[in-house]
Amino acid sequence: MGWQKTFTLSSRSKGCHLVTDEVYAQITPGIKDVKVGMLFLFIQHTSAALTINENYDRDVRKDMDMALDNIVPESLNWMHTDEGPDDSVSHTKTSLIGATISIPITDGHLNLGTWQGIYLTEFRHAAHSRRIVATVLS
Repeated sequence: MGWQKTFTLSSRSKGCHLVTDEVYAQITPGIKDVKVGMLFLFIQHTSAALTINENYDRDVRKDMDMALDNIVPESLNWMHTDEGPDDSVSHTKTSLIGATISIPITDGHLNLGTWQGIYLTEFRHAAHSRRIVATVLS
């Protein structure tokens, strides 16, 4: 059995943002009756990504953003800068983090660990809203 919905996350600028509650609000109708299944979240963009990480300490989000900036610095001699100096650097970070995450569903709830949450990692300096495709398979 399957369920699918496309929704848009609130607009955010560069950084790692905890979006678990915003995602839950959109997917609850699709998971509430699922005994055992999987949720797949796919972001329809090439300059932002999805990941799962600690949801308690806000410093983790700042540390992740700092680490990604050091791994893929904007100061490199990027050739593709059609939309600004953060263009190609954003695409590269997206490839490293990924466009899709999968989360088990158990008894109508996401089976995340105690300290796990869903992150939007936004790599563009200007705020953007991001489309997500949620697919539930059970």
